Amino acid sequence: MITLWDLYHVLTAVVPLYVAMILAYGSVKWWKIFTPDQCSGINRFVALFAVPLLSFHFISTNNPYAMNYKFIAADSLQKAIVLAVLLVWSRTSSRGSLEWSITLFSLSTLPNTLVMGIPLLKGMYGDASGTLMVQIVVLQCIIWYTLMLFLFEYRGARLLIVEQFPDTAASIISFKVDSDIISLDGKEPLQTEAEVGDDGKLHVTVRKSASSRSEIFSRRSHGPNSVSLTPRPSNLTNAEIYSLQSSRNPTPRGSSFNHTDFYSMVNGKNNNNNNNNVSMSPRQSNFGGFDEESGGGVRVNGGAGVGGYPGPANAGIFSPVAAKKKGGESGGGGKDLHMFVWSSSASPVSEGGIHVFRGGGGDYGSDQLPVGGVAHQKDYDEFGHDEFSFGNRTVANGVDKEGPVLSKLGSSSTAELRPKAQGEAKPTSMPPTSVMTRLILIMVWRKLIRNPNTYSSLFGLTWSLISFKWNVVMPAIVAKSISILSDAGLGMAMFSLGLFMALQPKIIACGNSVASFAMAVRFLTGPAVMAVASIVVGLRGVLLHIAIVQAALPQGIVPFVFAKEYNVHPDILSTGVIFGMLIALPITLVYYILLGL
Repeated sequence: MITLWDLYHVLTAVVPLYVAMILAYGSVKWWKIFTPDQCSGINRFVALFAVPLLSFHFISTNNPYAMNYKFIAADSLQKAIVLAVLLVWSRTSSRGSLEWSITLFSLSTLPNTLVMGIPLLKGMYGDASGTLMVQIVVLQCIIWYTLMLFLFEYRGARLLIVEQFPDTAASIISFKVDSDIISLDGKEPLQTEAEVGDDGKLHVTVRKSASSRSEIFSRRSHGPNSVSLTPRPSNLTNAEIYSLQSSRNPTPRGSSFNHTDFYSMVNGKNNNNNNNNVSMSPRQSNFGGFDEESGGGVRVNGGAGVGGYPGPANAGIFSPVAAKKKGGESGGGGKDLHMFVWSSSASPVSEGGIHVFRGGGGDYGSDQLPVGGVAHQKDYDEFGHDEFSFGNRTVANGVDKEGPVLSKLGSSSTAELRPKAQGEAKPTSMPPTSVMTRLILIMVWRKLIRNPNTYSSLFGLTWSLISFKWNVVMPAIVAKSISILSDAGLGMAMFSLGLFMALQPKIIACGNSVASFAMAVRFLTGPAVMAVASIVVGLRGVLLHIAIVQAALPQGIVPFVFAKEYNVHPDILSTGVIFGMLIALPITLVYYILLGL
């Protein structure tokens, strides 16, 4: 039986976290102490130092040789059940989609175990439950977050292939990705070059587009026509956990980059080389592209371009050129292949989305107006709504459109794998599985090695294996250096979450119906599946209670970071983090009391 003294212990462990969150919220919302730039500095400190060192501290002090394998099996079985059900649903249902499968998997199986779970469960069930939470954290960081990255990169690769090789994708037998590309999330405009080998198969090279490279390199000149290119700030993967700015309406952004001088310089250089038959045209927007073969005509989404080249139904930026043979000759009258420039940031972002990665969109953001044309507000409002979704969508002016609670409307992701306009068309064939797998593994590896949490988890696990095997004690000077920052990790993480909440225009960014559905998945479906999985593997008593309560924790932060970076329902995940954090304490207390009866 749960006593008032037990509830007091739980509140003692959890309320201080909420105090830190409320102080941060008031510092921005009420007292105006911190500016957005100052919030950015705090967020980066938390992401780069506080949370990774906190993760290292918990993992390195946990004995990996005394893990509760039944508890781990129950957690893994819960995720496997949800993943299998979503896979079947996406394959068999007309409402199924990869985007919604990823989002529902995040909502139902990936709670905020590190920040909220450890102190909350310790207050409820003692220190032993904290050890179990650390074991869950290890699996999340090493296995499940990596699986999430794999799914997101698979989605990005499919979008790239469907948009650029709609008829010839099955002939691709190899991908080569330049080393400066770390993700297929669509934030950077990419171009692909396809070569036909002797066997008639395609060998594809993926590299950054010329317009993207021009933002990275700087050219200095002392002449009257000197051009200075300012490097775009690089976004460290998963570093900017919380939002710095948010805007519901598209706002044109200007650029200090002198496009006319730069392209005049490049075109003049190209004219001196008769062998170079590609001329570069100014590009000022990701909404349209320039037809390199028809005089630099601009294409607007869904309409004809100025130069007479019609824009595609799927909003992308691409310029077809002649195919090249393996030896480098022009394709001539042979197979007509394409070189495309692809960026899912060319499409309007989902409404209510939250800008997590500052500078992630660069100076060529999706909120600029296209050159030579005007973006249609109707297209912006209705972009991407073709699959499983809800009836009340938030439009640009903030008014909710009411409709059926579950309707076949669509995903808020950046691009569509199955466009409505081509609903009757034959789906694009994908390259062989081995080719796709190799491409995705390359991209996932590049993401992981740039993530500080990857290193903290692996180093912590390695040290725990060594220290508990041979009873090696960490030198005091090293332990103190780590603990001085890791001790502040929990408080700073909650403080940064409060800053994130204060910088958002709305706590419920995705609409009331979607938020209700997301909270039901988070706090009802997740614990229910966990209860079934725990009973199947034989958990009983306190262990069963711990498994159910930890499944009812609020939404994890890392899945939201991924959702924002790849623009797959970021508004839903942000609502899960913010609103879920507000209602998590009473909900977990209800579970705690009911299970203790």
